[in-house]
Amino acid sequence: MKGLNAALGAAGLAVFLALGEAVPRLGLVKEAYFPPTSRIAAALGQELTDEVFWTALGDTLTGWALGLAIAVTAGILAGVVISVVPHLRQVTASTIEFLRPIPSVALIPLAVLLYGSELRSVLLLVVYASFWQVLIQVLYGVQDVDPVAEETARSYGLDTWARIRHVLWPSALPYVMTGVRLAAAVALILTVTAELVIGAPGLGKSIGVAQTSQAVPEMYALLVVTGLLGLLINVGARAVERRALAWHQSVRGEVMV
Repeated sequence: MKGLNAALGAAGLAVFLALGEAVPRLGLVKEAYFPPTSRIAAALGQELTDEVFWTALGDTLTGWALGLAIAVTAGILAGVVISVVPHLRQVTASTIEFLRPIPSVALIPLAVLLYGSELRSVLLLVVYASFWQVLIQVLYGVQDVDPVAEETARSYGLDTWARIRHVLWPSALPYVMTGVRLAAAVALILTVTAELVIGAPGLGKSIGVAQTSQAVPEMYALLVVTGLLGLLINVGARAVERRALAWHQSVRGEVMV
């Protein structure tokens, strides 16, 4: 089954690349706006030999990794504290529901005002967007803890830390890993968006420069790179999730299938 899925995926990709080559060649769209796949591939090859490209890629990955690490740490800690401290969840519920829907891009003027086009501007947007992905999943995970297991832990005299370690955390971990996987994708989106809009160093800024200078094949090549980054991040996050949840029924069932 996995081999068939891989073959179908490869076939779909081949068809997509062939369409990308044929559509501009047939004059359905102007090559000036959408170059053929071969020209984009050639531009990508040139980018891979350019030191500026690798510097921009490093800047993007740095902003992504730092922002994600801060958001995951803060989201887990805040979620556990809010869930464990009596009545704190009720007190913070309205505040969370007010702040969570605010689009991160709406904070761009604030980020520019505070930090200009520095890395800290990117981190502000990335952390804000990714934090909610983790926090909400942690809150759901803690809420899903078996009350019988919780009461049993209390009856055995386990303190708060022991209950978190042996009862709350194993029950909430599947939710936490889902939040981390979602946050990883959101962090990449906001990193590139911030670089593109604010002008912070990275792939987003390189895409903006290529667009402004009418280097269309190079622009599409950089877009392909961001797409590949997103794919690699998603695959990596799923691999980490499967390893962390190897004991969980959902992963064991997936492996058996």
